[in-house]
Amino acid sequence: MFSVFGQTRKELEAQRKKLNYEIKQVNSLLFKEKKKVNNALDDLKDLNRKIYVRTQLIATINSEAKILLKDIRKNETELKSLKKKLADLKADYADMIFKSYKSKSQQSRMMFLLSSQSFYQAYKRLEYMKQYTSFRKKQGEEIVVHTNEVQQLNDSLLVQKALKDTLILSQKEQKKEIEIDKKNQEKLIATIKKRESKYKKELQNKVKEEKRVTAQIDKKIREEIERANRIARSKLKDKPKTSVKKNEFILSPEAKALATKFELNKGRLPWPVSEGIVVRKFGKQPHPSFPGITVNGTGLHIVTKQGKDAQAIFNGSVLNVLVSAEGRKNVLIQHGNYISSYNNLEKAYVKKGDRIVTGQKIGQIFTDKVSKKTKLIFVLFKNTTRLNPSSWILKR
Repeated sequence: MFSVFGQTRKELEAQRKKLNYEIKQVNSLLFKEKKKVNNALDDLKDLNRKIYVRTQLIATINSEAKILLKDIRKNETELKSLKKKLADLKADYADMIFKSYKSKSQQSRMMFLLSSQSFYQAYKRLEYMKQYTSFRKKQGEEIVVHTNEVQQLNDSLLVQKALKDTLILSQKEQKKEIEIDKKNQEKLIATIKKRESKYKKELQNKVKEEKRVTAQIDKKIREEIERANRIARSKLKDKPKTSVKKNEFILSPEAKALATKFELNKGRLPWPVSEGIVVRKFGKQPHPSFPGITVNGTGLHIVTKQGKDAQAIFNGSVLNVLVSAEGRKNVLIQHGNYISSYNNLEKAYVKKGDRIVTGQKIGQIFTDKVSKKTKLIFVLFKNTTRLNPSSWILKR
């Protein structure tokens, strides 16, 4: 849930920059390439994403502009007060200079001292003259300081007003863009409604296929765990048997240490691609066009630029490289009892048993010739249990 309530201007400015960057990415990764065949459901999903981000940006700009306007009004009041204080200081200083001028002659100062009725009075008068001179100097310095303060605040106000004008202009531009997007959105919705049964059937078939593929991957992972455990048990012939639950790795001390390090890096692990946007989140979610249909995100679907490589999120070893019926590769990397899965690869640069280091390129991501999208399906497991990768990788 997006909220700008209670945020500071600095936080809103950072949010605005982040959203502007996200819009650039959405345009670059989802709309730059012209598709050979239009898919209304996919197009509508992408368009909804763009409208959603633009709506967030407009809300952020509004909040930032309001805070900026409040700051401007506060600073204008402060500037008015400073100018009055400066005027009073200058008036006092001018009066002081005039009085000083009237009695500035050395003779009058000497007479002022010599007319003292006692040595103590002469001393006090001398001290007064010194303090008066010091005060006059201090008053002059204070005027210089206040003049600089007035100038700095005035300059700051000019910058703030220029920024406010820029924000308002940006807001107007975003509103124009969102109106265009909404018109396209209406056209797509109309297209979908005309052929609703066809699109619904296609979507249901796609959901079934995803479930089938997911079940196959789950089965392969269970087999790999069993295979790894058989090897581990053979190495422990002369040692006490290790009790382990079904579908869980038997870990060596080194593997336990690696798993612990992996856990300690939760929330700080690098992304599996150098740049990209998440187009499907983890977990069950209602389809945006067909409320009766639920789609399940087994991991993160990340769209990136064509030709980009998938990168390992942590040290480990290649558990297996699975190949789909269409020839797409899925590299499974083991990190103790954790597995990171990099699916939908055109090429794999690694093979089963290879040692992997954080950030290593493990394969080129497949680009669909029809949709023109380059999408990585990134899944994270603890043994056979799927985890939400968003909780483990860095926030962007």
